[in-house]
Amino acid sequence: MSDKITVGEAIARTLEHYAVSAIYGIISIHNLPIADAVGQRGAIRFVPARGEAGAVTMADAHGRFSGLGVALTSTGAGAGNAVGAMIEALNANTPLLHITGQVEKAYLDADAGFIHETKDQLGFLRACSKGAYRVNSPEQAVAVIQRAIQQAQTVPCGPVAVEIPIDIQSSLVSSAVLTPARLPPALPAADDAAVERLYQRLRAAKRPLLWLGGGALSCAPAVKQLADAGVVVISSTHGRGILPDSHPRSLRAFHNSPSIEQILNRCDLTLVAGSRLRSNETRTWTLPLPRPLVQIDIDPAAANRNYLADEQINGDCAALLSALAARYAPHARVDSAWDADIAAAVQQAETALRQQSGEYVRLNDAIAAALPDDGLLVRDITVSGSVWGSRLFRAMAPLCNIHSLAGAIGLGLPMAIGTAVANPQRKVVGLVGDGGLALGLGELATMAQEQANITLLIMNDGGYGVMRGIQDKYFAGRQYYNELHTPAFAQVAEAMGIKAWKVDDAAQFNGVLAEAINYPGPSVVEVEMKRVGPLTFAGPPQKTLY
Repeated sequence: MSDKITVGEAIARTLEHYAVSAIYGIISIHNLPIADAVGQRGAIRFVPARGEAGAVTMADAHGRFSGLGVALTSTGAGAGNAVGAMIEALNANTPLLHITGQVEKAYLDADAGFIHETKDQLGFLRACSKGAYRVNSPEQAVAVIQRAIQQAQTVPCGPVAVEIPIDIQSSLVSSAVLTPARLPPALPAADDAAVERLYQRLRAAKRPLLWLGGGALSCAPAVKQLADAGVVVISSTHGRGILPDSHPRSLRAFHNSPSIEQILNRCDLTLVAGSRLRSNETRTWTLPLPRPLVQIDIDPAAANRNYLADEQINGDCAALLSALAARYAPHARVDSAWDADIAAAVQQAETALRQQSGEYVRLNDAIAAALPDDGLLVRDITVSGSVWGSRLFRAMAPLCNIHSLAGAIGLGLPMAIGTAVANPQRKVVGLVGDGGLALGLGELATMAQEQANITLLIMNDGGYGVMRGIQDKYFAGRQYYNELHTPAFAQVAEAMGIKAWKVDDAAQFNGVLAEAINYPGPSVVEVEMKRVGPLTFAGPPQKTLY
């Protein structure tokens, strides 16, 4: 019996070694040897997206939960369609493998007019990825795939692309090229001296503040210990749920609320853990943060990137915070008067946000009541997502509120699909706007075909609501190019075999959302915002000028 297998099969078997459960993609003449092998073996689910951007976005969402997302796209324009989604995965530090085809090796970079050929495909893949590689020989394919996976999973994680010429994909190699999965490097242990310095700084502070970002998603137990001991905690929107909203010392993600800023002004230490302190959450880095400021990050390049730190500690957030938390006894620093001030500030911030949300606060509450405790919200960059979806909707655990870190519209539906496939036992609510949904409307068919357990909430205001708010506030109310012709989304969903509801009155929210969320499989709820009532958002607060 021959031990020869195709490179396509070698890649399929390698992905199995890494416990990949799903691949998202579009089949093409320039990736069929891989897709065919996946299909023949039947060990990995293949999710056929309707566009490459959608496929990579689905893989991005999947990778945030599973530790590795995998997407398969075609060559040239197909790979180019994936660039925006790769930029999102790069912003989110998602461990993701993007496999794409390439023309036959003999015609690479020859400008010969080979079908699907494009100029410098590897160059644009490098520009949107943590790394990008080309397979130059059949025998090299498995090693390159393994190198790419290892790089994608090495903290700080990110998307890595691999292009494989079509003739190499079909070539035969010995099965001896298959080797066990290679694990990423182990994260460093906590440095004892750094932990001691952190402990002494927190011990000297009367009202320390812990600011959490996505790099601290694995730190929930340590963060709770520190919060229990008296440390007040605020997070990026990506870090919401690391400390549950219900904790008395959680400031949630209310960075831009005046009452919370007053609390920050009274703190006397900031410990930043795994956060970029993004512009939209710090008024473009003009939000005053308490001093001294200490920054923990696994990436040495993060040092002083946005705020000048009094101390930079290069290391694993989980290891350092766990060691620090172990030094504190429960309730060691609890101050009942300070806790009362924190609670009042959070209540004031929430009340203001509920008032801003208008009738849609009832929609927020209806989803919260109907969605199981382990349910997931996936939101697009739309008015509702930016107002009540980002900060008002409950957060009880990490990664329970997924969104675009790059701030791009149109990612909500494919993100919801990838999230649902990665979490088959959990209900997903996807929150999208009509403008963003139009970018990938075809992925409704993917949602239907895969029978994804998603309730897709379409907030239809007939255009780009965020742009209307920005134009109104900063362009003297001049309104241009933000009105869009939109289909009857509920009817489109029904045409695809998806159960659908339409809501035009806030009084319907409780009943419809309860029914839709409890409905097994894919469903759509279209909200006619022009009839329900206004909701405005003019973008994040702008830079403060002094």
